[in-house]
Amino acid sequence: MAGRRASERSTRGKLRSPGRPPAWRREHQRRFWQAIVQGRSSEQAAADAGISTPLGPRWFRSSGGMPPTHLAPLAPALTGRFLTFHEREEIAIELARGTGIRAIARKLQRSPSTISREIRRNAATRGGNLDYRAIAAQWHADRAAARPRPSKLATNPALRAYVEERLSGQVTDAQGIGFAGPAVVWKKRRAVHRQSRRWSTAWSPEQIAQRLRIDFPEDTTMRISHEAIYQSLYIQGRGALRRDLTACLRSGRALRVPRERVRGRGKSFVTDAIMISERPPEVEDRAVPGHWEGDLILGMHSSAIGTLVERSSRFTMLLHLPRMDGYQRGQGIKNGPPLAGHGAEAVREAIAESMCKLPEKLRQSLTWDQGAEMAQHARLRVESGLDIYFCDPQSPWQRGSNENTNGLLRQYFPKGTDLSNHNTRELDAVAHTLNTRPRKTLGWKTPAEALDQFLAGQYEASVAMTG
Repeated sequence: MAGRRASERSTRGKLRSPGRPPAWRREHQRRFWQAIVQGRSSEQAAADAGISTPLGPRWFRSSGGMPPTHLAPLAPALTGRFLTFHEREEIAIELARGTGIRAIARKLQRSPSTISREIRRNAATRGGNLDYRAIAAQWHADRAAARPRPSKLATNPALRAYVEERLSGQVTDAQGIGFAGPAVVWKKRRAVHRQSRRWSTAWSPEQIAQRLRIDFPEDTTMRISHEAIYQSLYIQGRGALRRDLTACLRSGRALRVPRERVRGRGKSFVTDAIMISERPPEVEDRAVPGHWEGDLILGMHSSAIGTLVERSSRFTMLLHLPRMDGYQRGQGIKNGPPLAGHGAEAVREAIAESMCKLPEKLRQSLTWDQGAEMAQHARLRVESGLDIYFCDPQSPWQRGSNENTNGLLRQYFPKGTDLSNHNTRELDAVAHTLNTRPRKTLGWKTPAEALDQFLAGQYEASVAMTG
């Protein structure tokens, strides 16, 4: 078949035109991601890698801020089994000089068959001849080395539906009544701070991955790692989860942010408050339910929502703090009563009303920071039966459960929004959503399940004693 074209005699099948082969190489990508891990910006990492500045942000966005597995800084280097770009440049130079295959192999200390296969497989054939060019050969080698495979979420519709429902499902109250929340348009980037966020079930990928083992103990096909869910959300072209579902993540970001980048960046009471150091030991070890932590989350125009978290089960209650009669924005009365809704009297009444609905066993103590809203703590102790304890100044970690819950609630009530727009039913629906989400610290049970288990044990104990 001597009359056939060289491109037709090639051992490689016909390819569609790929356009211009890339001018960058694997070494450039590795240097780029090494700079990203060190905390450099995308533009700075591009300069460090020796590529054009606009190319760096494109690489970062297309990978979702996550380096490909084979280019990660901890990935093993290529072995000597594979030809490097430098060796391909030597082959192209020697072929242009008319050097034979065996002479090239001796110079590179490679097998002649390796050089022969390289020229046949990776030569440029679109011109009709086996023209060997280093850049085109490297591009063909990278294309052949790729081993793409469909993600598990793309091939398992039931698993994908389960993940999407837990990520973007509708917020409902205990009766199943749905609340759409504010209308938010996805802007294809990280959720903007101090604006409304989309309301959704918003389980974290780790909660979803661990809950699958509980909901489907016998079905091994319903298994996926939380990292695979993150990759399906962040990396473009995975074909599994819609990228707008990143708005349902707690952080709201559409890209993974390297840790090095993140590292770069009250009034005390004068009364006889009982300090946290005097709390009984059973409060510290979370062994007995009934001990609560509380705080306020603040919004625009002096709006606020009260939060109460039970330390043992992480059960959450939200306090509706509407503005009082006579409130006018920007026209406060000097030395007058606090009318914004989160003064000492309003907070005391809201806490007492919520706590009095609980059994006595679940009303043991309350830990709060030294904010002015708890100025009436002595009266609250009498009305609710709670022992009140106060944290040390500027020590929010002493209310760790409450601080963590406030971070979760910011997904529904972002900073910079008017929290007075939400009514009691909406607050109850958000609290119900948090109380029915599995928690890692509870062995992937939900706070509602943990609290129900305690109450059921208390009931059985009382029946046994009376019997």
